[in-house]
Amino acid sequence: MPKISDKKREDRRQQILEAALACFSDDGFHQTGMADIVKRSGLSHGAVYLYFQSKDDLIEALADDRHRREAVLNSVAQGSGDPIEGLHALVRVYAQWLTDPAGEARRRVGIHGWAEALRNRRVRTSVIEGTDMPRALIVALVERGQHDGLMKRDLAADAIARVLMAIFHGLVLQKCWGENLDVEACTTAVGRVIDGFRMTKPDVRRRTRA
Repeated sequence: MPKISDKKREDRRQQILEAALACFSDDGFHQTGMADIVKRSGLSHGAVYLYFQSKDDLIEALADDRHRREAVLNSVAQGSGDPIEGLHALVRVYAQWLTDPAGEARRRVGIHGWAEALRNRRVRTSVIEGTDMPRALIVALVERGQHDGLMKRDLAADAIARVLMAIFHGLVLQKCWGENLDVEACTTAVGRVIDGFRMTKPDVRRRTRA
């Protein structure tokens, strides 16, 4: 039997993942069976099972794929010399992802993943790993801003990171629910929240007196 090239192997893998993404987006994890994914992929059962042995394998692979995409988004913030501008850049990049029609299926599957994480330890581990990456980036930016005297120090960097992430998760939910979401206005609002952490002149004077 002739060997297939690495490119062909990766193309087939992506073909299966795209089929799984479409099925999970339409019907969720529990209503989707491997047979549905096989049918959607246009491949044989043997070909699909050669790459993925179960739905959990596919769910984890899709999560890993999303994490790699988010790593690219997060690199935008890391390239900023100003930590506050880095936070604003991160918000803008995620806002663009939120309005990208091509990302609708991935956003829906991400929400299904949050729900599945409540009952499936393997999925929960993957979800937590995915949220740890942007949270660590935000924490690093905030800590640098606090160290440089640009941001207030009365709140823990981790608390700020979790609140900003919670805002984004809430916007993802509203977007997938089909609400009339003004993403540009919401982005501006989040920017105001970030600016509220800036060190002001009165804050500097209070620190100096202390």
